[in-house]
Amino acid sequence: MSADPRPAAAASTAAPPRIRLALAEDAPVVLGIRDEAIRSSSGLWIDEVPESVSSRAWFDAHLDRGSMLVASGPDDEVLGYACFSPLRDYAGYRFTGEDSIYLLPAAQGRGVGRALLGALVAHAREHGMHSLVALVEAGNVGSIRLHERCGFHEVGRMPEAGFKFDRWWDLVTLQLLL
Repeated sequence: MSADPRPAAAASTAAPPRIRLALAEDAPVVLGIRDEAIRSSSGLWIDEVPESVSSRAWFDAHLDRGSMLVASGPDDEVLGYACFSPLRDYAGYRFTGEDSIYLLPAAQGRGVGRALLGALVAHAREHGMHSLVALVEAGNVGSIRLHERCGFHEVGRMPEAGFKFDRWWDLVTLQLLL
């Protein structure tokens, strides 16, 4: 029997993340990830980190809806979260959700985002969603590519749709019909 002439695939040294529903005890890490994104990124167009009561209410609303997943590592440490929220608070939008996905910096580029978003798509479908929409700052190529790899398609662009850090930001809208 001859050896296979194809190069051996590199074995992944990192275990895939465990994806699960968010739990109340995940709040400190999830809110820390969100707060850092508000402070330092163009991903969330919020100027200031909300008061802890508001942040906790946001988290608890996702727990109540069952609309947040977390990725955890081998020691069950939270690496990131993904959630979906109503696109708008009008009845006609009840089957369309807006997704959000944020990771700790150390978890980026390791497949955690793709695992989370893939699981969120399935989870949203199970919750009766018909469509997921991603609203992404146009310069966030990584997030746009992640969404495209998970089946989302660009459906629109709005120049200068948001303002943060003393500048205007363009918005890309991506959608996945479930």
